[in-house]
Amino acid sequence: MRIALKILLGLLLVLVLAVGGAATWYLNVKQPVRSGTVDLFKLTAPVSVQYDERGVPHIRTENEADMYRALGYVHAQDRLFQMEMVRRLAKGELAEILGPKLLDTDKLFRTLGIRQRAQEYVAKMDMESPASKALLAYLDGINQYQDTHRAPIEFDILGIPQQPFTPQDTVAVTGYLAYSFAAAFRTEPALTYIRDTLGPQYLKDFDIEWHPEGVLSAAPALALGKKDWEGLNRLAQASQEAMEAAGVPMFEGSNAWAISGKRTASGKPLLAGDPHIAFSAPAVWYEAHLSSPGFELYGHYQALNPVALLGHNTQFGWSLTMFQNDDVDLIAEKVNPANPKQVWYHNQWVDMTSRTEVIQVKGKSPVKLVLNRSPHGPIISDAFKDTFDEGKPIAMWWAFLETENPILDAFYELNRADTREKARNAAEKIHAPGLNVVWANAKGDIGWWAAGRLPIRPEGVNPTFILDGSKGEADKLGFYRFADNPQEENPSRGYIMSANHQPLPRSGVPVPGYYNLVDRAQRLDNVLRAPDRLWDSAAAQALQLDVNNGYAARILQEVMPVLYSVVTDPNEKSFLEPLAKWDGAYTRDSIAATLFTQFTYELAKAAMEDEMGEVQFKNLLRTRALDAALPLLVANADSPWWDNVDTKAKESRFETVRIAWVNTLKHLQGLYGNSLLEWSWGKTHTLTHGHPLGMQKPLDKLFNVGPFPVPGGRETPNNLSGPIGPAPWAVTYGPSTRRVIDFAEPTKALGINPVGQSGVLFDKHYDDQAERYAEGIYVPQYLDADDVKKHAESTLRLRPAH
Repeated sequence: MRIALKILLGLLLVLVLAVGGAATWYLNVKQPVRSGTVDLFKLTAPVSVQYDERGVPHIRTENEADMYRALGYVHAQDRLFQMEMVRRLAKGELAEILGPKLLDTDKLFRTLGIRQRAQEYVAKMDMESPASKALLAYLDGINQYQDTHRAPIEFDILGIPQQPFTPQDTVAVTGYLAYSFAAAFRTEPALTYIRDTLGPQYLKDFDIEWHPEGVLSAAPALALGKKDWEGLNRLAQASQEAMEAAGVPMFEGSNAWAISGKRTASGKPLLAGDPHIAFSAPAVWYEAHLSSPGFELYGHYQALNPVALLGHNTQFGWSLTMFQNDDVDLIAEKVNPANPKQVWYHNQWVDMTSRTEVIQVKGKSPVKLVLNRSPHGPIISDAFKDTFDEGKPIAMWWAFLETENPILDAFYELNRADTREKARNAAEKIHAPGLNVVWANAKGDIGWWAAGRLPIRPEGVNPTFILDGSKGEADKLGFYRFADNPQEENPSRGYIMSANHQPLPRSGVPVPGYYNLVDRAQRLDNVLRAPDRLWDSAAAQALQLDVNNGYAARILQEVMPVLYSVVTDPNEKSFLEPLAKWDGAYTRDSIAATLFTQFTYELAKAAMEDEMGEVQFKNLLRTRALDAALPLLVANADSPWWDNVDTKAKESRFETVRIAWVNTLKHLQGLYGNSLLEWSWGKTHTLTHGHPLGMQKPLDKLFNVGPFPVPGGRETPNNLSGPIGPAPWAVTYGPSTRRVIDFAEPTKALGINPVGQSGVLFDKHYDDQAERYAEGIYVPQYLDADDVKKHAESTLRLRPAH
């Protein structure tokens, strides 16, 4: 018996070791290879790739084609799954690998026309242009890696078939980038619903007009029925859920500023930037230092894009913020009662065109989608025909579909823009999405160009609302000149700042858009304008990490007197003290930040949900419109929003504030108890970098990174934030990188990746920067050859294959 038991235990041990050995082998073959020698076809000369302590590749080549081919290869071994997900999202192919739950997402993206636009765009590309050659070499590097290596773990789990990456994929991802900027899908249905269902008096508490004076110093109703509003709600929800399900970062805002040498301690310009993007694992940016004869750049790259969207070298650098201009119009079409394939356009019935798309669905039969297009653009309501009333199509005009948009050429040139004129000419080629390019060079120049083709709309048309296609409201009379866009070069005040606020074009051209709260821009501007301050890298870092703004003060100055009237119990008044004494800083130990954030949500909910309904109110919570509305609402004691339409009595601001305050305390006490000491911002406000597979337990423990308690808040410079909602607050977006470059020492630039360079599970660079990021720590971005050599942890050599 003992011998049999020993044999059995021995066999079990062998089995465990075999399984463990197999698992170790399996995981090992999935890891990036950052040393040794690899043969690569189509290389013309050997390539050296030195990896520093963060896993950033420093690529040195003898020509440009080899440089981009090598970039594609190393980018793929760190981020192949991310590349696969972003192209599938953009082209509407997620249901094929994730199943029916992603069908709505695929329907939405097929309806947007990104896939079709990418095919048309590539067919017209000059494949002999320098930018196209760079793209083809880069994609070849990706495909060579994919063809010669085992697929990432995620491919095995999801059963993803490996397919070559193409120029159409890159253009489609550019379309996703443009789409992710478009707030119209969430904002226009919500505001049009308020206007047409509740009445224009309810719009008075929304800041929806263009401010010709700058922000730093009603139309007839549409015949939309209940089903139409439900359909628009579904579109808005699908728009948001698409990003969350696919784990593909969505763009939310940004900071950037350039300070001239007369305002810096070094006497040279200083550039700082931190684009605000949704958090994910892996992070959106891939850092790489590229060098070939006549070219050098430390760049931040996105999946499937061979050119850096952020970058610097010893001579110049730039950062980006989202322009936030409204380049999407939703249009209600009038259909011919005698022919449902015709719409009224320019005083006559005009035929719509149609195409059929087939969506593959994992475990289900393929779904056919018939998509129509009117003269205004694709009929986006075709995505969810069962939700909309028949005969009331909603079209979409989108600058991405209606402009030439040579954005690959634009950034190829911007990567080489060593003069102000070259940078300006490159920015002019960016048509969609709208981007603010903030630029500086070692010679002393600073510049800002709001890049994007701005449509000329008919006079009096407010594109904040869904437009009536039968009345000419949606017509475009052409585009304004790039020279008319907001822009500045070497201003006398000595600095340029961009923070997604409404810009003020000197040309006087109005630029409607869905701009962020002015409070973040005001905070940055107030600090930057201090006349006697000389800026250096440390001061720029401190400003990027600043957690203050004046938004809370604007609301509390109106609502605190009401709260003091509402709260009569002496014990309950102690809960008001943190708000009364608060300086507006969202530090980890702040109790007031927790109280204020919960209270503003409860106030919006108590005031608006009864009129709007649960679904439409949730859509409103995700818009910038609500941020701007709350200060106006609390200042307007006569606002119709204060009355609860579900009750017989007519409530006032007093009653509604009381309800919001009671619900605030009830919610927080239910979560954290009665002690204010347990209500700190760091306990309620945390950051987790979510992976697409991390949405399923227990895979979240493997793939997700976090949580980390973090400071910052909605529209503070350190914009670690998320949608308005109840505690606890999961931070969903914020600085996607933080960069500071002093052009007195551009080789000493600093930055940080929110998670890590690698997207490969169990790789040491998968999450090695996450904690430092949460703590506000910066790390060097090596540009000097001696620094690269000194900090190289390994070297990968690529040589021409024979």
